[in-house]
Amino acid sequence: MQTSNATDGFRLAYDRAGEGPPVVLLHGWPGDRADYRFVVPRLTGHDVVVPDLRGFGDSDKHLADPATAYSAAAQARGVVALIEELSLRDVVLAGYDIGSRIAQTIAAARPDVVRALVVAPPLPGIGARILEPGPQREFWYQAFHQLTLAEQLIDGRPDAVRDYLAHFWSHWSGPSFELADPDLDRLAGRYAAPGAFTASIGWYRAGAGSVARSLAEQAPPPAGRLHVPTTVLWPEHDPLFPVAWSDRLDEFLSAVKLRHLPLAGHFAPLEAPDVFAAEIAAAVAA
Repeated sequence: MQTSNATDGFRLAYDRAGEGPPVVLLHGWPGDRADYRFVVPRLTGHDVVVPDLRGFGDSDKHLADPATAYSAAAQARGVVALIEELSLRDVVLAGYDIGSRIAQTIAAARPDVVRALVVAPPLPGIGARILEPGPQREFWYQAFHQLTLAEQLIDGRPDAVRDYLAHFWSHWSGPSFELADPDLDRLAGRYAAPGAFTASIGWYRAGAGSVARSLAEQAPPPAGRLHVPTTVLWPEHDPLFPVAWSDRLDEFLSAVKLRHLPLAGHFAPLEAPDVFAAEIAAAVAA
């Protein structure tokens, strides 16, 4: 593990492996940089950097104003600062869950540092469909995270943290994937330290979650679309993001390739590491 210089008061912990074209991998919630433990060994011949995002893992966790500290723009600033600190150029950015949103934010704001994106949901184009009864049964946690009750019931309570995380890792994953108990214990230990769970949900308290984002989005004119080449990996068994929601990608992305993951659930890097790594390598070579 290495640590970056501070940006906005936050230092990012990160792992770095290999040499070659640069790749930066961004994890999801509730996860950390170990979400890519099966992908990194498959990226031989690449310079792979995997940070813990602000508020996660070994990175700094400040109980600051979420809107300024943990928004998509704030998380993006931290990742871009790390990219520039490491003198990386033409980076392939990959991510899923909140890491996908952050990667897209970076590509829109700083296309000069991004060669291509390889991302799993969430993606734009969901719109008001997120308010339908089925999706709302899944997205309850985003409203819950806005309540002080969330931290009162969970933060700093190891058993509660483990049970809460176990629900999402079980419910969101595909039918053939189960997070091993030692991996869940390790992750729960990261989230169980006092203040760690509260820092991790700063993303949602900043209004950066899928519900707020989807309701606010409007398809831009062609010139306003994201022009960075983007590979979208859409899992078949993700209860949060049905495959049908992939139908409007070309309204937001000008150069998009869609590939379905027929056996995977929400945790694409762990459930489909071969495909994830292969598409990253293909994006580097393109």
